Amino acid sequence: MDLGITGRTAVVCASTSGLGAASARALGAEGANVVVSGRREELAKSIAAELPSAVGVAVDLTAPGGPEELLRAAHEAFGDVDILVLNGPGPRPATASTLDTESTAQALHDLLLVQQTLVNAVLPGMRERGWGRIVAIGSSGVVQPLPNLALSNIGRTALAAYLKSLATDVAADGVTVNLVLPGRIATDRTVSLDKAQAERSGRSVDEARADSERTIPARRYGRPEEFGAVTAFLCGAPASYTTGTAVRCDGGLVGVL
Repeated sequence: MDLGITGRTAVVCASTSGLGAASARALGAEGANVVVSGRREELAKSIAAELPSAVGVAVDLTAPGGPEELLRAAHEAFGDVDILVLNGPGPRPATASTLDTESTAQALHDLLLVQQTLVNAVLPGMRERGWGRIVAIGSSGVVQPLPNLALSNIGRTALAAYLKSLATDVAADGVTVNLVLPGRIATDRTVSLDKAQAERSGRSVDEARADSERTIPARRYGRPEEFGAVTAFLCGAPASYTTGTAVRCDGGLVGVL
């Protein structure tokens, strides 16, 4: 399938590893100009070097001025932004009963307000040109809250509500807004969560992972490239009538439609 994004400019947030990197690679393979971003400059530039047309930008999006710095670098490299893939850091594990207002406010800043700042900057141009794609990398916790990940559940659900509202506002302008919700995808983040679960339960990491895999109908963790393919599709021309929705890439993990 031709996604029709050759020459389009895609900014992929937090794309030096994991799901962000997988999404950047998938977009690059489809011919997009990709802006790879993250705190680790070497990784950003290394991933960008793999792609036909890409630049790596070292930036901390949660720091003051971070979003503006990223978009300035994107414009200098490729011009107007056509595709924005939102991705935020995974907050520390915690239960809802242990949260304080400071940690909750930080999660909302990192997972909602930073993304809103980026959207506000690129959206006017997308609407004026009559074409744009905004896709957020979320979590299955948006649909079914994940145990011990209350901060992620809160921040990502807030982002989902904002994007669902936004999709209605801009649908007639040729701009689509969607989320991709991963379940257990084999990334460094998943490894760290398995390690934390193993420590809490006094078992090995392999045992913790095996227990997790048994909860997934597909009986395995997803591969990052499987997730990246879903993100790339939602960024493409064939998905022009898909907006305001959350697409799950979770091997059937979440038990509701």
